[in-house]
Amino acid sequence: MAHSINAKKRVRQNLKNRARNRARKDVLKTKVKAFTTAITTGSADAAETALRATTQWLDRMAAHHTIHKNTAARKRSRLAKRLNALRSGVKPAVAAHSAKGKTGKGTKAATA
Repeated sequence: MAHSINAKKRVRQNLKNRARNRARKDVLKTKVKAFTTAITTGSADAAETALRATTQWLDRMAAHHTIHKNTAARKRSRLAKRLNALRSGVKPAVAAHSAKGKTGKGTKAATA
């Protein structure tokens, strides 16, 4: 437990900042989800509008130091790549980096 006045103040500030950052990240997830649904429906115009809104939000989050600026750039790049794949007619690759449901070589599911 914090004893000094400064430590107590830091605890209060950390709680407020954590709540603020979590709210911003929740909004980002909602915007990315809207973009993803627009991509899956095949609507390039709706996807472009959603990408613009998501990009603006990513830049704002990076400016406020909620996420790192390189993280924002990486996410922006990946979303733009998916939109460009939709426009060119290529089926966009879905991020398959999740370990859940993975049945490739070297996994417990593959050896069981």
